[in-house]
Amino acid sequence: MTAAQRRELEKIQFDAYLAECKSRELLETLSSKWVALVLSALREKGALRYSEIARTIAGASQKMLTQTLRALERDGLVSREVEPTVPVSVTYELTPLGDSLSGLVLSVKAWAEANMVDVMVARAEYDDRT
Repeated sequence: MTAAQRRELEKIQFDAYLAECKSRELLETLSSKWVALVLSALREKGALRYSEIARTIAGASQKMLTQTLRALERDGLVSREVEPTVPVSVTYELTPLGDSLSGLVLSVKAWAEANMVDVMVARAEYDDRT
């Protein structure tokens, strides 16, 4: 198989429109608001300890934040470093792969913040019609 054929096969294998595509699992993970907020926080602030992430992202439960960080670590988007201090200190930072994604996520976050008033107006108009 040539390199071009291999690339074409990979393109087909990871077509998210196909029902059994593995990239759908990744899209499901990435569509979480907590993932977007964690990636954005790490992009804006750099490496953060768990407690700093928890303070930055208001409303995230300990369980949800832990699950989110584990999923991001598993997907290679975030690295986790444990420092043998008393108490143990854990620091998270973006990997190069996570950094390549976080700019896009940060843009979506900025768009949401900038356009929320228009979205609220559209929602109210829709609700009035229905």
